[in-house]
Amino acid sequence: MTGEPELSVIVPTYNRAALLTQTLRSLTRQTLAPHRFEVLVCDDGSTDDTADVVDGFSDQLDVRFFTSPHEGFRAGRMRNTGVTHARAEISVFVDSGVVLHSGCLGGHLAAHRASGEPVAVCGYVFGFAPDPKDADEFLSTVDVSDPDKAMARLRETGRWPDVREFFYEKYGDDFADLPAPWLVYWTVNASARTSQVRAVGMFDEAFHGWGGEDLDLGYRLYLDGARLVLSRAAAALDIPHPKNFDSNMESAGENYRYMVRKYGTPVVELLSTSDPDVFFDLNDIIRERGLPACRDLLAGRRHSVDDIDAAVER
Repeated sequence: MTGEPELSVIVPTYNRAALLTQTLRSLTRQTLAPHRFEVLVCDDGSTDDTADVVDGFSDQLDVRFFTSPHEGFRAGRMRNTGVTHARAEISVFVDSGVVLHSGCLGGHLAAHRASGEPVAVCGYVFGFAPDPKDADEFLSTVDVSDPDKAMARLRETGRWPDVREFFYEKYGDDFADLPAPWLVYWTVNASARTSQVRAVGMFDEAFHGWGGEDLDLGYRLYLDGARLVLSRAAAALDIPHPKNFDSNMESAGENYRYMVRKYGTPVVELLSTSDPDVFFDLNDIIRERGLPACRDLLAGRRHSVDDIDAAVER
């Protein structure tokens, strides 16, 4: 395939060959022409037939495969591998086991093209929830082999919406001017300008376990001036798979505490002090308490450090 792609689709994976197959198959069905995007599968040392799965799509997709020895849960590092090797202006982050609507990549691209300023795009994910209690019912009633038809049906019935739908209904689809819009930047299906992701330092590989590393990236993109937007056209479907809810929440809690130590702002501190049940209400809490905006607070700290450095030089 020739020419530079417009989108780099980055898919981290580990021992999910069957789920990865579904994701890659959905990428072959995009309305966006194949030469307009590349796929980078970043494998964290799988021991199944992941490599063979990727090779099986090499005649349908502009796909590259990167692998490294497994050293624990390193989704951030795998995504960084993709960002480092991305050739396109825009990076799209998709988890293995997520199947894309045929218009998903077109939706991401349109959201970026429609804005004259940098945006960080939240794609919509049907069926996505940290605790898939009704996975068996979902799999028995939703035909994941036909994502477009399945998502059309889910829109009609209102069943299994994105877990963030409560947030979108509360604040509207245009939520960029909230004090903490980055709370819903989850890289299960999201995108941002490749150059900006690199400029803000990519994913912080100090995060361990599940959760938090994508919020942290969204937070830094926000601080750098990116406008958080939702694209319902960039829709996808999360195939239920085994998850340990309690373990994931414990891991996320530790990672949020790491963010608190990292930034130390009153807004970020809410992540470690709030009940998970009020996560999507944090913007109300921020406003009720009149907490200072992170952009202004951190910019002021940076300005003070610059003044000290300048004084020392004088």
